[in-house]
Amino acid sequence: MYAVFRTGGKQYRASKGDRVMVERLQAEEGESVEFSEVLLVGEGSSVKVGSPLVLGSKVQAKVITQGRGSKITVIKFKRRKNYKRVKGHRQHYTEVEITSIIESGSKKTTTKKAATKKATTKKATTKKAATKKATTKKATTKKAATKKAATK
Repeated sequence: MYAVFRTGGKQYRASKGDRVMVERLQAEEGESVEFSEVLLVGEGSSVKVGSPLVLGSKVQAKVITQGRGSKITVIKFKRRKNYKRVKGHRQHYTEVEITSIIESGSKKTTTKKAATKKATTKKATTKKAATKKATTKKATTKKAATKKAATK
């Protein structure tokens, strides 16, 4: 079983037992974390895709480490002017191990939605169409175009 979940503005695909490096979370090492924004859950050939989320599904994980990534250097310069600035950046991350993927029975919610949609369509068909009043058009008469006599 695998799941696609969203955290820190990114999406991750994970199965039980996987270690994933996500954006920094406010949790201590050893704590358990729960990701409720699950976009997709799949097992074998069956796949549940949320719109946008799979309702009731969760991904539970355990925080392994907190750390900083490798240094990324940013260089700004102007050619032939002896101007150069170098900055470095290290992104914070949290490494988590996926302990379980909880899939909810979202079929119940979809059947309720389908039943309410049917009820609303029945109400829409019982409305009578508004009758339009017939309007009378005035007869327009065109004047005959007068030709000017050609001058010699």
